[in-house]
Amino acid sequence: MYGDLSRRVMRTLKRFNCDMEVYSIDEAFLDLSNYPDDKIEDVGKEIRNIVLQWTGIPTSIGIAKTKTLSKIANHIAKKKQSGLVSLIGVENIDPILEKVEINDVWGVGKQLTKFYHQNGVYNAKQLKNKSNTWIKKNSNVLSSRTAMELRGISCIDLEKISTKRKSCVVSRSFGKRVENFQELKEAIAGYSLNASEKIRSESLIAKSITVFVRTSPFQSRFGYYSNSKTIDLPIATNNSIEIVKVALNALESIFKNGYRYQKAGIILSHLSEATNNKNLFSSEKDEKINNLMKSIDTTNYKYGRSTLSLATAGVHKKSNLKREYYSKIDTADFYALPTIKTT
Repeated sequence: MYGDLSRRVMRTLKRFNCDMEVYSIDEAFLDLSNYPDDKIEDVGKEIRNIVLQWTGIPTSIGIAKTKTLSKIANHIAKKKQSGLVSLIGVENIDPILEKVEINDVWGVGKQLTKFYHQNGVYNAKQLKNKSNTWIKKNSNVLSSRTAMELRGISCIDLEKISTKRKSCVVSRSFGKRVENFQELKEAIAGYSLNASEKIRSESLIAKSITVFVRTSPFQSRFGYYSNSKTIDLPIATNNSIEIVKVALNALESIFKNGYRYQKAGIILSHLSEATNNKNLFSSEKDEKINNLMKSIDTTNYKYGRSTLSLATAGVHKKSNLKREYYSKIDTADFYALPTIKTT
């Protein structure tokens, strides 16, 4: 549900400008340089109102000339009822920065905070007014950029093109301990299908597959066991059938009877861009498999995950996941919509 709501918010933000960096699942940088400075606060209010109206998500918005200052503005906005702070047009920003502790400045972590404290820098204003010579001599280039950004000089560009992931992990903790191989086999097969679908949706292929299992470290009465197996594929793929087959071979090599397994998962790694280029081992069968994968993905997208699956992943199996705090996906599943009873 959170991923779906995040995508909706990001799509809404792009209505104002396509130049946007999705920084995290709940945060983005948006270029508003196409709006005049005297109208910028009104634009911020409009953004906040439209996002709330279209998605139901309240947001806090910080507007400034640099990414670091906009993060500070956003930090302040979270404590305001309006949810909006603009530093555009503020001539003397020092009184504002003086109230921002150094550890609340974007890019300043625990170790850097300790270093700044040792050198008498406790707030954003003090860092802003430190000389570049001192910063470069005692710290690094990133710290110098942060100080420049606090002075209103933009040094950190928007990353408009999102980088592709390097790995894909699908793992779950079981609601009840698993002891038999068949149940663990169905779980790993299901995780493999989910992971394959994820990397196909991003046009990626995997070169390595890792399967891991472990028991609970707190059940000393039954003994603790944890193991993993990595298999490198001869040719990178996103074929669900091939990935499931390799994953189950890996599982067989690490499974041990007599243990009560609490968690299992799969990692697809060494991901790279999927291309249509054929190699020496390509055949007509590969084209048919690719079309099959597309058909499976299209059907599952339209009718729900696991509508089309492999028998290896189990048929009509009961969920054995820890889901006490699982959120209903009522924004993406028609059948999960809440019902209202009137009398």
